[in-house]
Amino acid sequence: MVASFRNVGITTVTAANAGPHGARAKKLGVGDALILRAALPVSMRVAQVCLRFGAPGGVETHVEALSRELAKRGHEVTVFTSDLVRERPFERGASFPAPPEGVEVVRLPARAGRRAFPFVRFDGLARALRDARPDVIHAHSHRYHHVLVAAREARRLGVPFVLTPHYHPIEADAPRWKHAGAALVDALHKRVAYRHAARVLTVTDLERASLARFAPPERMVTIPNGLDLAAWRPPRGASRPYVLYAGRLASNKGLARLLSAWALVAPKHPGVDLVLTGRDWGEEARLRAQAARLGLAPRVRFVGHLPDAEYRETMAHARVLVLPSEWEAFGIVLLEAMACGVPCVATRVGGVPEVLEDGREGLLVEPGDEAALAIALDRLLADEGLRAKLGEAGTLKAARFGWPQIAARLESELLALVKR
Repeated sequence: MVASFRNVGITTVTAANAGPHGARAKKLGVGDALILRAALPVSMRVAQVCLRFGAPGGVETHVEALSRELAKRGHEVTVFTSDLVRERPFERGASFPAPPEGVEVVRLPARAGRRAFPFVRFDGLARALRDARPDVIHAHSHRYHHVLVAAREARRLGVPFVLTPHYHPIEADAPRWKHAGAALVDALHKRVAYRHAARVLTVTDLERASLARFAPPERMVTIPNGLDLAAWRPPRGASRPYVLYAGRLASNKGLARLLSAWALVAPKHPGVDLVLTGRDWGEEARLRAQAARLGLAPRVRFVGHLPDAEYRETMAHARVLVLPSEWEAFGIVLLEAMACGVPCVATRVGGVPEVLEDGREGLLVEPGDEAALAIALDRLLADEGLRAKLGEAGTLKAARFGWPQIAARLESELLALVKR
């Protein structure tokens, strides 16, 4: 555990003051404490607040990885979350995976919000945060009730509030009838959460620019998503004859357009299938029906959510990864593919161009352009040399996104706030 120097008197054990019978404790005075305070980092009590934990998803992976790395660095990390597996449809979890070593999880019962707003509430969140008395509160997501509660409790406790929005503009995430209500929610979050956030952490520079109306630039810092590089280096071997989509089967992922594009590609590559893996967010039945109408049912496989080891193997052996989303704040699945040496085809939306450079690690197309998507997929499937070139470049780039490096940047920001 990293030493914490909140008190003047400190008891420690060092090799220098160890006697012939082993180590002995030396009581340090005020001067010694001040010297050590400057030399060693402070152990923080960090409260992470997020909607789901131990469930599939990019935000969930982000929070779990950072919590694990902060705990490894000697900080006391508690994750305050709900009992949800997913929101649409509203599904509670009966059991969850064990948290990373050194990370405590406080799981609170969730209540569904109104249909127009994703305002899931955690019963008892405010009291749980007050009882924990953290040194810093770090909340995740945008337009969610737990963010407002976390900001308010940070003010009451007099501790820094940090927000990572994982921001999606409402235009890319919801039907038009929800936009006016979302604008009201945005105004509330700007006044309550963003106004009092000591730091707003964005995962891309584009996200940072998108949030300029919420917070001043001097309080925003870009810290990208990361990757567990050791886990994402499975043996590549020969690719197998499938194109892979990995992610939620949700309305904003562009999957209907992907199937339309696949109808143009599949006849040119009769030995190659399209595989879709991920949890159903209300779209699978519609997509299956579309595949049947297009005569693609034998060439499109829905494999659901895969266990981690099986998912990594499926990714590692894909010929191409495709991400046809209408919006992605980051697109962490692109990093996963790149770490495996798999070339990508993705839409030029959100933070994707900051992760994937067109023509270097993959190919980018405009969102909604089914013909361009089909051309890009056909081009990679037909050119083994191009796939190898893009895959090698992706592996090199992914190496810069290890979670320990990303967590070190977060730790630096949090320590600067706590030491004030």
